[in-house]
Amino acid sequence: MIMPDHEPVSDTFADQTTTTLLRRARGVRDAHWGRTVTYSRKVFVPLTNMCRDTCGYCAFVKHPDDPAAQILTPGQVLAQARRGEVRGCKELLFSLGEKPEERYGAARKGLASFGYARMTDYLADMCALVLRETTLLPHVNAGTLTEDEIDRLKPVSASMGMMLETISRRLTRKGQPHYACPDKVPVQRMRTLERTGQRRVPFTTGLLIGIGETWEERIEALHAINAAHARHGHIQEVIIQNFRRKPGIAMAGHAEPDIKDMLRTIAAARIILAPEISLQAPPNLHKRHIAYLEAGINDWGGISPVSIDFINPQHDWPEVRVLAKNCATAGFNLQERLTVYPRFIDQPGYLDPLPANRIAAMVRDDGLARRQCLEAAG
Repeated sequence: MIMPDHEPVSDTFADQTTTTLLRRARGVRDAHWGRTVTYSRKVFVPLTNMCRDTCGYCAFVKHPDDPAAQILTPGQVLAQARRGEVRGCKELLFSLGEKPEERYGAARKGLASFGYARMTDYLADMCALVLRETTLLPHVNAGTLTEDEIDRLKPVSASMGMMLETISRRLTRKGQPHYACPDKVPVQRMRTLERTGQRRVPFTTGLLIGIGETWEERIEALHAINAAHARHGHIQEVIIQNFRRKPGIAMAGHAEPDIKDMLRTIAAARIILAPEISLQAPPNLHKRHIAYLEAGINDWGGISPVSIDFINPQHDWPEVRVLAKNCATAGFNLQERLTVYPRFIDQPGYLDPLPANRIAAMVRDDGLARRQCLEAAG
């Protein structure tokens, strides 16, 4: 069992100023991660944009009646993978709506045309295709998963992820962003955290802030993530992501978190979470993202030279050379990592043979990417 080696903190930080909070978070980061900040060079592949959930902040999901609704063919998957491969990507992140075949006949029909009844089975075979035909490492972000789905995906993926987003059941009520979204019920998301921990999956999760949750609910969610990690030791990174308005969503007029809100939440996460859990925040969702370094992050997450941010398509990825320069000005060295963090690479049980063999050819002695690509991202 991995337990935090730093002192516990209050749930609200009501007795601390933001300046003190940030300083304390930086101290935790510097002690464990030093002054290296990382990113993953990846290609994003949206296997399907259909989903049985209808979250109020989502612009990615398309109803099956929408002409833009799709399930990518194997040929389309490989074409996108090879575009990323040519541009030095190491990771292929499969993103997809959750279990659309359980709600829509069109999704079932589309899957059946490829010979499948379940989206996660198709996903597993696409991961195997990527491992067989390219040099990339698959990472899957398929939302909530059953035990057998995890067992099906683990042999052909290097890591998995699912944003917890929030622990608040209140946000599932009518009029709230997770109303009538069966996969966003907190207990279902926590079950996936537990199941992946039991099966020793290097796992990414995180919070989506600014969707109507309270500060106390954010803190509760961070403690829930840390408790799952204390039981299983499998959380490799936590993302603090800020809600951004987008045209056509139910929350198009909803207020966005400001920079102070982001900094306080990032700092709280760094203090609450075990220090070996990497902390990241997306650099394309706020123009003052370099300030996140002052709140304790050590990673920027995925940056793609070939893919847009399909969740927030209005917000371009930063240019990597500029990001590296800005990090250097702030006193940090930007380095490229793989989808699996160094501490999981040699731990027994975390990597199945196919992804482990691929990683062995890609990793340098410190666990980061052997081939560094700090050129343009777009």
